[in-house]
Amino acid sequence: MHSVPLTLDLVRGLAELEPTPRGLRTHRLPAWARAQFPDPQLLAMEHQPSGVRVALRTRSQQLELELHSTRVAFRGAERPRGRVDMVIDGELVLSDPLTGGDAHDVDLATGESALQPGPTHRAVVSDLGPEEKEIELWLPHNEGIELVALRADGPVMPLEPDGQPGWVHYGSSISQGSNAAAPTQIWPVIASRAAGVQLRNLGLGGSALVDPFVARTIRDAPADVISLKLGINIVNLDGFRRRTLVPAVHGFLDTIREGHPHTPIHLVSPLFCGIHEHTPGPGTVDPASIGTDQVRFAASGTEGDTELGRLTLTVIREALDEVVGRRNDESLHLVDGLALYGEADAVEHPLPDALHPDTATHRLIGERFAAQVLGAGARAE
Repeated sequence: MHSVPLTLDLVRGLAELEPTPRGLRTHRLPAWARAQFPDPQLLAMEHQPSGVRVALRTRSQQLELELHSTRVAFRGAERPRGRVDMVIDGELVLSDPLTGGDAHDVDLATGESALQPGPTHRAVVSDLGPEEKEIELWLPHNEGIELVALRADGPVMPLEPDGQPGWVHYGSSISQGSNAAAPTQIWPVIASRAAGVQLRNLGLGGSALVDPFVARTIRDAPADVISLKLGINIVNLDGFRRRTLVPAVHGFLDTIREGHPHTPIHLVSPLFCGIHEHTPGPGTVDPASIGTDQVRFAASGTEGDTELGRLTLTVIREALDEVVGRRNDESLHLVDGLALYGEADAVEHPLPDALHPDTATHRLIGERFAAQVLGAGARAE
């Protein structure tokens, strides 16, 4: 076994790999953006490598990926660990749950936290066969990662994208993959694999807030297609009124168009979420659910209160429709989020925590997005 240098030729879907004493820290946002707005929530989410994969071509019969994770663990609400998914020649062959790593143990009732350190994790795969193969190691979507080492018993080359279009997607924790069981089961990855596109996922849990530095990041990124899924975090944070949201979205689009004057942009309105359809934020954790098997979210605003421009998901859908209608842009398309996940879907596929879809619902959304937006039918696994 020999060490393979980990570079951005091998590690796809990132902005940067930051050297640390332990290895290489993954970042989905560039350093200048992190320095400009070092919000703890944003920094934690962009460090989690959702949609990021180590993509290589090799005849190696054994591979080892060593990594160290950092996660948030809520007392009384233990969540499943992140995973490393191995895809060989397009087929998922292994989903390896993480062990060890550092945990920020948080008490939801008091907000107090304590760091619990742990060891690194090694994902080892043997008996791969001597033939040349294309391998993707999809990194956890829900834990911060430092890549410690990649080892192989044969030559390793970067996997060429072979002309596949590049897709840049921006969204909330739903786009990052909250509640999905594994990194290849989050809806943007399902859609990208079905459509045969190269994903860069800027789904940022709790942080899809029309931030100008994200618009500049997208402006400067290579992209053949761009999608922007806006709404749920805006209501969760109660961060805008309609008067300020509409020009902010126009400005976001203006900035992207500076770097992508003709690239198709799909502006995706909110998926159905019953707690916020007609009730403004801020969002909150339902205190009655703390300590139960399923923490649930709630809206703390007053139902029907849209005076002074207060925002619900219904209002945001109207506002995004207005934005698209006022722009003379044939390459800008409005995607109805309710066609991806609507009220009828919520009956058959309810949101377990009242906010985030489960694994099966991520698949439903991803397959619909591939078919309706990226122009591909979903591929059978």
